Amino acid sequence: MTAHVIADDVEALAVAEALAAEFRTGAAERDAQRRLPRAEVDRLSASGLLAVTVPAEHGGADVRAATLAEIFRLLGSADASLAQIPQSHFVYVNVIRRQGTDEQRKFFFAELLAGRRFGNAQSEAGTRHVQDIRTRLERRSDGSYLLTGVKHYCTGALFADWIPVLARAEDDNLHVAYVSRDAPGVTVADDWDGMGQRTTASGTVRLDAVPVPADRVLPHHLTFRGPQLHGAFAQLLHAAIDAGIAGGALAEAARFVRTKSRPWFESGADTAVEDPLLAQRFGELALHVRTAEALLKEAARTVDTAREHLTDDSAAEASIAVAAAKVRAAEAAVEVASALFEVSGTRSALDSLNLHRHWRDARTHTLHDPVRWKVQHIGRYVLDGTRPPRHGLL
Repeated sequence: MTAHVIADDVEALAVAEALAAEFRTGAAERDAQRRLPRAEVDRLSASGLLAVTVPAEHGGADVRAATLAEIFRLLGSADASLAQIPQSHFVYVNVIRRQGTDEQRKFFFAELLAGRRFGNAQSEAGTRHVQDIRTRLERRSDGSYLLTGVKHYCTGALFADWIPVLARAEDDNLHVAYVSRDAPGVTVADDWDGMGQRTTASGTVRLDAVPVPADRVLPHHLTFRGPQLHGAFAQLLHAAIDAGIAGGALAEAARFVRTKSRPWFESGADTAVEDPLLAQRFGELALHVRTAEALLKEAARTVDTAREHLTDDSAAEASIAVAAAKVRAAEAAVEVASALFEVSGTRSALDSLNLHRHWRDARTHTLHDPVRWKVQHIGRYVLDGTRPPRHGLL
């Protein structure tokens, strides 16, 4: 596989904007038919977008968090399923940046620049909570490992070249094993049947005594022993997807009202766009979207600032800023995607138009982690300066 190598932030944004316009066409049909976007994911790889966080010393553009957040917002506004697929990809690129050896970085960054993709196999069903990881890495006499477990909600795994797997070693510490998609003992099932984000192929990964070389395992537990941006970075991309969904839903509602809606007879208006009550509601919804986008930009700036000088305080500021952005973006996505029908009228509910995909995507994606806990951590930080926990979800 070969891929274009993007030079800088400006080119990355231009490529993302062009791809978003391309992916917007056909998004409703892909969702309605649950047609997996294999060709579109290949376009992402070939464009070079999936390698934009590779460090400059390894030949990458090493774009700012602000640029990456905008890339995800653009993609999310076009097709929330497509935007979700590479979210874990970038998270596990970040793990290599922080915990990889020189040789591991050299190998995997070359893979990324060639267009290779990371999936994910982290969540498990039926355990006590999301951080109760039971997948195991068993060390063999030659220093390599055998990997055994079952993972769920494995977004991107079906399209991946490498599947990063969260697992515990014999010392019970958390590691990431980067497993080839074609390794013996790996089975990826396309069994995701969520009401939203239908084409992410977030199915099940089964790992049956999968052999893993020692140099494909990274000590992820070390990530959380000092100031870190792992959680802030991951949550920033989730917030960007939600902001994208909100903006995409608002734009689609406006198009519908301009071209298809009729004015309510009591308004006295000749067209729906002249209805003052509709204009009022669109103004309210636009404020939701603008607030989400503004907080997203501020959060990304704070992450970039913390990355330049990482301390306990700067990491805390980044986590709190991202938490605020995530709360507002999640609320905006659900509110605007629901209000689309309120402002557009009865015809917008036709199943053939598939406008409900925006709400289904918003409602599904915002279930990743509860925003009520983010509000709790924001409140504690404001009240007495309690820094947010280092558990990777904030």
